[in-house]
Amino acid sequence: MAVVLCLCAAAAQAATGIQITEKTTGAGHDLTSRIQIDQHRMRVETTGAEAGHRAFVFDGTKQVLWILNVDKQTYQEVTKEDLQRLSQQVSGAMAQMQAQLEKMPPEQRKRMEEMMKNMPGMPGGAQAKIVPTTYRKTGTATVGKWTCQVWEGQRDGQKVSEVCTVPPAALGFSPADFDVARQLGGFFQQIMPANADRMFSVGGADDNGTSFTGIPVRRVDFGGAGQTVSEITDIGRQDFPDSTFEVPAGFRKEPFAVGPRP
Repeated sequence: MAVVLCLCAAAAQAATGIQITEKTTGAGHDLTSRIQIDQHRMRVETTGAEAGHRAFVFDGTKQVLWILNVDKQTYQEVTKEDLQRLSQQVSGAMAQMQAQLEKMPPEQRKRMEEMMKNMPGMPGGAQAKIVPTTYRKTGTATVGKWTCQVWEGQRDGQKVSEVCTVPPAALGFSPADFDVARQLGGFFQQIMPANADRMFSVGGADDNGTSFTGIPVRRVDFGGAGQTVSEITDIGRQDFPDSTFEVPAGFRKEPFAVGPRP
């Protein structure tokens, strides 16, 4: 028996991947997320009565993100080139809109700018671009078995989020174990900047006090339809087959809407 236990312990220590289970509640949400990470790849799979069964699969080496609708067995592919095209498309649309605004009579232009001021990405408004969330330390808290650092996230002077983090070493990991998670966060910032804070992400350097550091064991979002709370319930080492980070056979590809490909 002792030999078997030793072999099991050695196998667990040899595992190089990371698996995280996260629960999200509030604002009509009751979701379970399973996050699987290896050196260059990451999968975030979410299930819930209303959200359905979806997954994001990211390959950091290829710089490709696959968005899977498991219920419908479909997927979309997002490449680095797609993101560049999306950025150009948005910039072009904003330039056209600005040109149209400048041709309008002053009163009409003022009304249009007022209508668009709460629409991210629209010219002439108070939020002509997505304002990044900045974080500051506010104290400590206890989440599960962890004592964590609380960070308050603010945007435009309003509290929009709160994260409670622990250093990677407190969970038995190194910062390098989460490099791919930071890369995936960069993808989401470009695809859905207004909702990027709601995704699991890992803080890096303190960035002169504007960002949080560490692994969030609890995330609270105060926007949208109401407050949601996401907490890590389990985290540990595990190895994964390559199929974990691939599009399943039989899934139908759908276009990612960033404009026509050349």
